[in-house]
Amino acid sequence: MRNVNRVILIVLDSVGVGALPDAEAYGDTGSNTLAHTAEAMGGLSLPNMGRLGLGNIIPVQGVPPADAPAGAYGKLAETSAGKDTIVGHWEIAGLSSPRPLPTYPQGFPPEFIAEYERRIGRKTLGNYPASGTVIIQELGEEHMRTGYPIVYTSADSVFQVAVHEDIISVQELYRICQIAREMLVGEHNVGRVIARPFIGEPGSFARTDRRRDFSAQPPGKTLLDNVLAAGLEMMAVGKIEDIFAGQGIGKAVHIHNNMDGVDKTIAYVREELPGLIFTNLVDFDMLYGHRNNPQGYGEALEAVDARLPEIESLLRPDDVLMLTADHGCDPTTPSTDHSREYVPLLVYGDRIKPGVDLGIRDTFADIAQTIAEMLGVAPTSYGTSFMDEVLL
Repeated sequence: MRNVNRVILIVLDSVGVGALPDAEAYGDTGSNTLAHTAEAMGGLSLPNMGRLGLGNIIPVQGVPPADAPAGAYGKLAETSAGKDTIVGHWEIAGLSSPRPLPTYPQGFPPEFIAEYERRIGRKTLGNYPASGTVIIQELGEEHMRTGYPIVYTSADSVFQVAVHEDIISVQELYRICQIAREMLVGEHNVGRVIARPFIGEPGSFARTDRRRDFSAQPPGKTLLDNVLAAGLEMMAVGKIEDIFAGQGIGKAVHIHNNMDGVDKTIAYVREELPGLIFTNLVDFDMLYGHRNNPQGYGEALEAVDARLPEIESLLRPDDVLMLTADHGCDPTTPSTDHSREYVPLLVYGDRIKPGVDLGIRDTFADIAQTIAEMLGVAPTSYGTSFMDEVLL
């Protein structure tokens, strides 16, 4: 039995709300993406998230606790090993990953790279951990001269390939990334192979929005599979389709930026189809967190906040809106990597009891279990539903 007709789940990519107890093991002691961004901005203006209860989760400069929050609120801990996009989203969808995905702080093994070069028919450059914006400045000119793609990684479980769109076509980039994805299995089963096209001239290279992620297959069924199996719509916005390697996806649309993501989410909401709309808004992480730009990060938060009323105005009485995140990426720390943090949870709709404090949830997977129960689909293998706590 469906208790609600539709859930709109929006992931504010990397908007963490404070270091987890094991953050020290990840080098993230003291990280707090939201609070530190607010401090760096001299206060954030987030009246709509604040109205739902964001300032009731943790202290946020400029976002005071609401006297009577319009939504339910809380924060969630991550039980999966890691702090990356893949395991964060998998956990939101009901899977825990107790073993970390492999990382390569010294680069990928020479024998792997040699075989990769053989299969793609080209030599490569790089093969070391780096910021994507930095490595194209370091190696972009040599890449243009030689035609060799740039391979690099980061603190995350990723194999990234950067090429200039005038030297190697985007479709060819996708092809050689697919070859890497097929090779990266078993002990080298990295979370994502990422295509990173760029344009420009030496000294002024810039990445384009034709990025594409080739993810590892989820290690089991997720909420998305259960929604589809029940005959409901599973609508993915942004990189959700890539994160789940197409598994459990019904409709999917990719986006250029956060505002496009909001537009595409609204378009799905207007269709009024039963099921789940699952959106990832990536700009916070990709454009600002990894580049240590708290000003840009805060302005991006304010821009999304300003558009929440558009989504709220389209909600039917049996719809539920949820906002959360997948990890942190504190733009005020020396690190440019993700940070191991709690993530926020805001739940809103006509059927949602206002002002419910959901406290600290043990796992992101509580979201999946709750949505499964709300939509009347098969439960996920992990997580505890909080539906009875919030549903009128």
